[in-house]
Amino acid sequence: MVKWHRWATAAVGGASTLALSVALSATAVPSAFADERADQRQTGRPNPAVQRGLDGLVRDDRFPGALATVRGRDGRSHTYTAGVSDTVTKRRVPADGRVRLASNTKAFTAVVVLQLVGEGRVGLDEPVETYLPGVVRGPVDGRGITVRHLLQHTSGIADYDEPIIGTDYFAVRHRHFEPRDLVDAGLAQPAVAPKGTFSYSNTNYILAGLIAQKVTGRPIGEEITRRVLKPAGLRDTYWPQLGVETIDGPHPHGYMATAPDAPFVDVTEQDTSLAWAAGQLIGTPGDLNRFFGALLDGKLLRAEQLAAMKSTVDAPGFSTVDGPRYGLGIGTFPLSCGGFAWTHGGNAPGYTTVTGTTEDGRSATIAVTALPTVIEAVRHLDKALDTALCA
Repeated sequence: MVKWHRWATAAVGGASTLALSVALSATAVPSAFADERADQRQTGRPNPAVQRGLDGLVRDDRFPGALATVRGRDGRSHTYTAGVSDTVTKRRVPADGRVRLASNTKAFTAVVVLQLVGEGRVGLDEPVETYLPGVVRGPVDGRGITVRHLLQHTSGIADYDEPIIGTDYFAVRHRHFEPRDLVDAGLAQPAVAPKGTFSYSNTNYILAGLIAQKVTGRPIGEEITRRVLKPAGLRDTYWPQLGVETIDGPHPHGYMATAPDAPFVDVTEQDTSLAWAAGQLIGTPGDLNRFFGALLDGKLLRAEQLAAMKSTVDAPGFSTVDGPRYGLGIGTFPLSCGGFAWTHGGNAPGYTTVTGTTEDGRSATIAVTALPTVIEAVRHLDKALDTALCA
């Protein structure tokens, strides 16, 4: 499940092409290494329905490549690929290759903040002003919104994507942004909703990252690594170094088209600072499954903070599915086989990722190597995720 942003492509609604995260490096992936990784990952049985879903995303929705990792209740995983890793060389997509995790990063940032809540260093219902005095001023005032409002997207603060990117993502593709640049761009816009009403905004999570940094005295990427990546055993996920526009390790190229029939442009290399605490992580589908599994198993948060994270509100516009809800950095995705999965999802220049993990241990993450150019492609991604969890 992935939130369909109004700015996801220029082809839909005439809005800007993109708003957060980043793409991948141009390093070619040796096919032998990709095959070796595939052999290492196959601990479960393949499901033909999952493979058909990925093949359809490439064949019918024009995504250059697709990759997925699906884990069953027994903890066994199987990886899937379709399409190509590079449209020029036609190399295979690396099994469980690294991609830009985009807005899935918000769940990691939320975990760090909630850990600080559990340690008594941050108050969930404390005003933002307590931690960032004088920073949040304008149509929305930091003295009237709380940390919970930020994590729940109920602050009313506007997104920074539109004023920064406009209609030309390529103009800022290699530009470095400081977090305050992003915050100031969001705060310069009128409030988008009354306080307490859900309205998805990347600016909320830039502010959450700044709060974590202020309280700990350390960079948010370092705190995510120390508090989340290492404890959860996410060996293929990392926070990119400042100014680095490429990705380490096996990964597919990422592409972007500005209209449904427009040619793809390779946007693999780009600056990541546009995403920061709202979407800067790099990782694999398998690691994303492991993260959500560790989170729901109570390995990353104390019981009180995990319960707060899972307390949801109506979240219109968060996804294409009916009745979306959102907690503190995670949302819900209803399943055709009954019940729901916990999720987030992410859009980045060159990559879209959908993910879901159920309370009984099923997990699936699907990544494609381009942004959707039509809403039907987003629905097909959601359907492929549902199939991976239910079939």
